[in-house]
Amino acid sequence: MQESAVPPTPPTPPVSLAALLAREDLGLRLLAGPPPAGVTIHGAHTSEMSDPFPYLLGGDLLLTAGVHIPEAAGSGTYFDDYVARIVAAGGAALGFGVAPVHDTVPRALVAACEAYGLPLLEVPPRTTFSGVARAVWRLMAQARMAELRRVSEAQQALAAAASRPDPVPSVLRRLAARLDGRAVLYGPRGARIAAAGREPGGEVRRALAELARFVTTHASATATATDTVAGTRLAAYALGTGQGFVLGVAAPHRESGDHTIASVAAVLLSLLTGEHQSGTGAARSSALVRLLLGARPEEVAPLLGGGAGDGDGAGAARWHVVHARPTTGSPDPVAASALGAALGSPLVDPAGDVVRVLVPAGPHPDAGAAAGDEPRARAGASGTAAASTGPGGTADPRPAPQSGWTLGVSAPVTPAEWAAGDAQAARALARARATRAPVVRHGGRPALADLVPDGEAEAHARALLEPVAAVPALTETLRAWLSLHGSWDRTAVALSVHRNTVRQRIARCAALLDADLDDPDVRMELWFALRRT
Repeated sequence: MQESAVPPTPPTPPVSLAALLAREDLGLRLLAGPPPAGVTIHGAHTSEMSDPFPYLLGGDLLLTAGVHIPEAAGSGTYFDDYVARIVAAGGAALGFGVAPVHDTVPRALVAACEAYGLPLLEVPPRTTFSGVARAVWRLMAQARMAELRRVSEAQQALAAAASRPDPVPSVLRRLAARLDGRAVLYGPRGARIAAAGREPGGEVRRALAELARFVTTHASATATATDTVAGTRLAAYALGTGQGFVLGVAAPHRESGDHTIASVAAVLLSLLTGEHQSGTGAARSSALVRLLLGARPEEVAPLLGGGAGDGDGAGAARWHVVHARPTTGSPDPVAASALGAALGSPLVDPAGDVVRVLVPAGPHPDAGAAAGDEPRARAGASGTAAASTGPGGTADPRPAPQSGWTLGVSAPVTPAEWAAGDAQAARALARARATRAPVVRHGGRPALADLVPDGEAEAHARALLEPVAAVPALTETLRAWLSLHGSWDRTAVALSVHRNTVRQRIARCAALLDADLDDPDVRMELWFALRRT
């Protein structure tokens, strides 16, 4: 197996060697090697092996007390070979402890480190290797916090730029300033639409344009490509509009967090260029005005790009209502827009902790093929478009699972049924959170309850549930509890209440309904009734 000449460094925050030497409590002293300000380390590792190559990850500060050094090492090539292997493994620096084995750092080791350009630190007797490692990890934690703060500030600044009257140039200017480089937006045929930042040399300009063309012609709409030309770091991000727009970035250096910042800008530009290219922004504004002036949803739905169909019949355009919650934290507008782009729809409503998305499902036959509320977890579906592959390799238009989100999806509904689809998606999301499934879909398959005429079924449901109907919390808890097969813990998770609260509410329901909720027939009848309300 051939060893790599330049091993990649691990994805940990870099720490300046100068910052470690500045720690007076450690008392480290630089004996050889280049200036510490230009050296970064990605971790600390202790080894007394004569060949540490297999145990280094790259960017390591290797700590040793010299136990492995033979007595006659100074007269041969031992130290040269030892330092050469550390450098070949991508080691960033060597720390030598002068106690308890050696009283001083061997002069031959100092000479070898100077010859190979490897920083050599003297670790005094009072400083333990674990203390040095702890200091490195603390500096890394501080670097990580600074990186997160920098990314958060950049995200806020880019979002503010996107809201300006000239959003595309503003986003490019803010991105170029944050990365201290050049940001360019290329059009579908490679033409430069807008740019900001310092103009690079001709070689770099041509290389960046070529990288943008490569992304457009050889990769998917979410691809990223990088290169380095004339000491300048280049990156190209295909925007997720499917129209061939590309964001190009050129910077003299690359810092931790730069890729995340550029990705945020790419998401914003995807939304902005999507509006500009398709003109759907004006159509959606028109649809909103018509709704406010009293138009019915089915009348304005064609303006939203849902496909053909103008009525409530089998040929009408159908939609999925999607309710989504992030697995951690609360959704922000940028994350909500990115979710909508991943699902293939710009119709996004970030309302509180839940993001609602209206996703076109296309014309749909009367008989739906989906089963009842069913958890689905497709491996590798994160970040994909709304369409996925169904059984037998056929196209599945249903919204796919998205990494970092929990989804509840309604059955395909016509515009006149949007309100019902909204309720279906809300219940599906509650079930998904309770069962820890990435997505739960509400099904549209006819059931036995559909054999009863709607008027009679609804009248029976109202009469049956009348004792608890006056307290919405009771009906909500009863619905969730029945849908989760009587699980106290899952119902508590779905409703964000304590399990004892669930028990008290269900006991109250049983008393008001004068029914034995342990009887499966009673549960079935109540479930049918709740589905009609």
